[in-house]
Amino acid sequence: MTHWSRRKVALLTAAAGLAPLAGTALRSTATLAQARARVVVVGGGAGGATVAKYMARASDRLAITLVEPAAGYRTCFFSNLYLGGLRSLDSLVHGYDTLASKYGITVVRDSAAGIDPQRRRVHLAGGDSLAYDRLVVAPGIAIRYDAIPGYDAAASGAMPHAWDGGPQITELKRQIESMDDGGVFVLAAPPNPYRCPPGPYERVSMVARYFKAHKPKAKILVLDAKNSFSKQALFLDAWARHYPGMVEWLPADFIGGIESVDAKTLSIKTAAETFQAAVASVIPPQTAGRIARNADLADESGWCPVDPSTLESTRYAGIHLVGDAIIAGAMPKSGFAANSQAKVCAQAIVAALTGAPAFEPRFFNTCWSFLAEHDAVSVGASYRVEDGKIAAVDSFLSGFEESTETRANAARQAEVWYRAFAEDIFG
Repeated sequence: MTHWSRRKVALLTAAAGLAPLAGTALRSTATLAQARARVVVVGGGAGGATVAKYMARASDRLAITLVEPAAGYRTCFFSNLYLGGLRSLDSLVHGYDTLASKYGITVVRDSAAGIDPQRRRVHLAGGDSLAYDRLVVAPGIAIRYDAIPGYDAAASGAMPHAWDGGPQITELKRQIESMDDGGVFVLAAPPNPYRCPPGPYERVSMVARYFKAHKPKAKILVLDAKNSFSKQALFLDAWARHYPGMVEWLPADFIGGIESVDAKTLSIKTAAETFQAAVASVIPPQTAGRIARNADLADESGWCPVDPSTLESTRYAGIHLVGDAIIAGAMPKSGFAANSQAKVCAQAIVAALTGAPAFEPRFFNTCWSFLAEHDAVSVGASYRVEDGKIAAVDSFLSGFEESTETRANAARQAEVWYRAFAEDIFG
């Protein structure tokens, strides 16, 4: 095993969360008689579900309530494989039954409508409210419908962003499958920062995989708000190898930026020209989820500042945030990153409320990208807090020199990771 491989395996093992939370105390019946501190978690995604589970694993002295309106969570990560025909939609959905039955977490099927940080209460859309000693907000992202003229919630039905785990992913798949052979699929890629996965360039790869098999005359045009992107050379190489002549990527400097869209005609106007699509996926800029912004947890950037050692809000005491909504230094906005942040957050809350030892926080991230069915690449890093920010201290990236078998093994490894990761969050 190479040094790179050993380092990667070590990072993945540490980040997978299959070992107990550092400093976790054994649960005992003696603690059940004690008054339990109330912790409310808003949002049941990769960050919220993880922090609820890991707090419950750590101590019986916490009464944990998870607020989530959906019966199950549909992962954004691996959703591009559904578009490419490599996964079913059902395989992306995970429920909360085990969190309730095995870990004693109270799951409330409702949405958080407001937060009162002075009285320490969460107001629910259904009319009830929940008192808390500590609150964790994991709201994910919201789409900035004001960012592109002509693109609003209604327009997104015709030009799906499919970026939030909701029903738009099925609509985008329907449009792709209904498109005439020889049509043009246009993807408008967002500026930084944005949630990834789902990655726009993996989406291109998976749509191209479908077209290659079913609509070989189709073309894909990428209109980018950036001049470069993560793993760019690997993607460009893969598109040339797997889908020659099918994919064209146009950077921001070339198109001059997107000026407007027309959902009725499926056209996208840039400073250079207007592009006509048969199917369009427009991915606008993003911001922190609604509840975080409404509760004044976000700053002028639209994202939420936190203490990187505890993930506690720097704007309101007693409120922690994890996942895509936070300002996380060098960490990307990924499900893996949210899961890693959640474990640090869980440890910090358990320490604060029970007197358990606190430990130096360490964070991890890995993202796989499928270029074709048996060709996957990955990027990742480990992080720690330096000078008040989360900084990368070690990293890895797939290289051009990798063999076909190495890439095929990465695809298999990604599938194994998905199963283990879902178990770590929800099981």
